[in-house]
Amino acid sequence: MQSNDQTQFIKDLQTALRKERASQRIYRDLAEHETNEARRQVLITLAETERGHGQRWVDRLRELGAELPSERETPGERLWRWVLVQSGTDNALKRIESNEDDDTDMYAHMAEIAPTEQDRAVIESVMHDEETHSGAMNKTNTMEAGPAISSPQARLDTILHRESWHKHGGGWIGQAIYGANDGLGSVFGIVTGVAGATAGGPAVLIAGLAGMMASALSMGSGAYLATKTEREVQEAELRREREEVQAHPEEEQEELSLFYQLKGVPKEEADTLAARLIAQPETALKTLGNEELGLSEESFQNPWTSAISASLSTATGAFIPIIPFFFAHGYTAVIISFAISTLSHFLIGAAKTVVTGLSPWRSGLEMTIVGLGEALITYGLGLLFGSVAG
Repeated sequence: MQSNDQTQFIKDLQTALRKERASQRIYRDLAEHETNEARRQVLITLAETERGHGQRWVDRLRELGAELPSERETPGERLWRWVLVQSGTDNALKRIESNEDDDTDMYAHMAEIAPTEQDRAVIESVMHDEETHSGAMNKTNTMEAGPAISSPQARLDTILHRESWHKHGGGWIGQAIYGANDGLGSVFGIVTGVAGATAGGPAVLIAGLAGMMASALSMGSGAYLATKTEREVQEAELRREREEVQAHPEEEQEELSLFYQLKGVPKEEADTLAARLIAQPETALKTLGNEELGLSEESFQNPWTSAISASLSTATGAFIPIIPFFFAHGYTAVIISFAISTLSHFLIGAAKTVVTGLSPWRSGLEMTIVGLGEALITYGLGLLFGSVAG
């Protein structure tokens, strides 16, 4: 008969196996979508590390005669993986890092109840890997490069990847969430205000549709112009940096060396790294863009993608409050609109965790409270204006 600790240990192993499989799938999908070869190789290595962890738990569960969890993803896991991949590599890694912290706590508990010293040693080894992942997705450490980690080139890779993987997050998924948030909030306010003034009459639908179109077009054009302007500024900065590399390579080499010295790299190694980079102008440009400006050509956003994402998501969020007015009238439509809009506020708020990493319950409740406050104020104003006009 199994002890309580052994039963719990088996349950923890099964949970750990499911998590390792989920992480492996996410890293693999991120690698498939990654255009930068160096980053793609790191992601593949991370996926292999997680696969190795999972295989350890498979072998141990078999030794204990325990049931293996199904390899099939649940619909929720599949949706979460898709959302993370669509949100971009940088943002996905941030979300994974926060989960790695929870996994470290889980493994610490497993180590306490492990039935054998060998189990404890294996768990501590996996804990070390998880802590490495959550620290900064450090390329050299996760590839288990051994002695090569102390080489100048390895240090360079570590610095560059640590800096560049945390500059932009959210991708079009983040824009879509914020667009839906804006559309829902603005049109919900219009609908409740007009409903208060007209008791839910036909004017609500007209006002809602007009508000939806205006919000979507405004958000789309604003996103396009903002992204286009930002991209033009970034491209101009990189052009100036390219001219400086060509005209004053010695100064740029010294600048690179100083960057690395400020990061703690010894002066001799920093000089060596800078000399190697400046001998390859395009590589030096990318490095200077990352280090000095926080820019890279891979990070440039497409204005049309931003515009389409903002327009469609805003229109989708804005359409929600007016749905009931297509098939109902009066206070019945108002009540239904209030109910589905409140629920949508919570769901969109919870979805912001993809970008913010905050608790979905906290984000959802926060947005729900804001939405309800807005609705009550605009409804009250609508009643006031309706009575005055009447």
